[in-house]
Amino acid sequence: MTRYDVLVIGAGPAGLAAAHAALAQGAKVGLVDDNPLAGGQIWRGGPEQQQDQRAQRMWSDLRAAPNLSYLPQTRVLYAPAPQQLQVQTPSASATLHYEKLILATGARERLLPFPGWTLPGVTGAGGLQALAKGGYPVQGKRVVVAGSGPLLLAVAATLRAKGAEIVTIIEQAPLPALVRFGFGLLATPSKITQALQLAAQLNGIPYLRNSHVHSALGDGTLQSILVQRGGARELEALQCDYLACGYGLLPNVELAQALGCVTASNQRQTAVLVDDEQLTSVFGVYCAGEGTGVGGVDLALAEGRIAGLAATRQSTAARQLYAERARWKKFAARLERAFALRPELLKLAGDDTIVCRCEDVCHSELRTHTSWRSAKLQTRCGMGPCQGRICGGATELLYGWRPDAVRMPISPARIASIIND
Repeated sequence: MTRYDVLVIGAGPAGLAAAHAALAQGAKVGLVDDNPLAGGQIWRGGPEQQQDQRAQRMWSDLRAAPNLSYLPQTRVLYAPAPQQLQVQTPSASATLHYEKLILATGARERLLPFPGWTLPGVTGAGGLQALAKGGYPVQGKRVVVAGSGPLLLAVAATLRAKGAEIVTIIEQAPLPALVRFGFGLLATPSKITQALQLAAQLNGIPYLRNSHVHSALGDGTLQSILVQRGGARELEALQCDYLACGYGLLPNVELAQALGCVTASNQRQTAVLVDDEQLTSVFGVYCAGEGTGVGGVDLALAEGRIAGLAATRQSTAARQLYAERARWKKFAARLERAFALRPELLKLAGDDTIVCRCEDVCHSELRTHTSWRSAKLQTRCGMGPCQGRICGGATELLYGWRPDAVRMPISPARIASIIND
């Protein structure tokens, strides 16, 4: 039987920080991640490959720690009993036992339906970035990066470095909001440095503010997009091979909900509720990083360290990090205010616009329902392979719905993985 003092789910910045803090206290730690390489979405490609020295240092320490078991390509399926998780690897399954559990499951991209968003060539902004980092060929391709938030700049920089031609960056936030956010960076000087570095990498690329993609056009594949610029009546057409479009991030809370952790919705974004020590409503289960609310890498690292220390009964040391966490929470709040979505984005979908891609359910079929459950029973919305991970975020914004239950297993599983021995 495999048993850990602390089991960490997710090897992104929050998970790595939590494991690093717990290991320093002599705990036996298990680190589970469903990707082949650690780093999560922020440090994709492996922590050792990042320019961020924090990633390199933590990963070097973790690899040298004799009391760490790193389990890549491992997916959590369900909890067969308290303090147990059933997991699946590409070739086997296992039951992991733990004393304390830290959830660092990160976030996923929020996609909003608009006419043509299901055309081949239309992707999530972070999705195309991840593909490019993994070797997907974008050299010479014309790419429009659109949506909202600083992620768009990072995506455009990555794609340009991989040889793509960035046609333009389209940001829905208005100029006054962006200016206020820029001045707010004075409270976090490290972010000013990052912004200047990105500006240098994106020199010469048009940046449209107060604008959004109205629709995507093409015969079988993407050929062009129509852009609504500010208050202009007429739409502007742009030719492109790819549209990388994303409207921020959504916390991954399915595992937390499956374990019974209380969640709450803020600005139509569901996140796990935690106390000062990152402890959830379930005893022995902590949550750190984007699962408690999207806030960026610095907040994730602070929360991860606090959770790792608290899980190993180092409350005094954890409290010393509260001020740092509070500072980055203020940054997250400024980020949320600056890039709040415009109401018109929620009106782009037409009657025939598909909202649930897995089951081909259109906007006209969904808007007559009053809840996620009603829509699910009548239209199969959210019952496809993604289990609502894509359409769930869209329906929460469009209709104010929240999924009322998490379906087991949480991830696709082989029959052999869920049959009791």
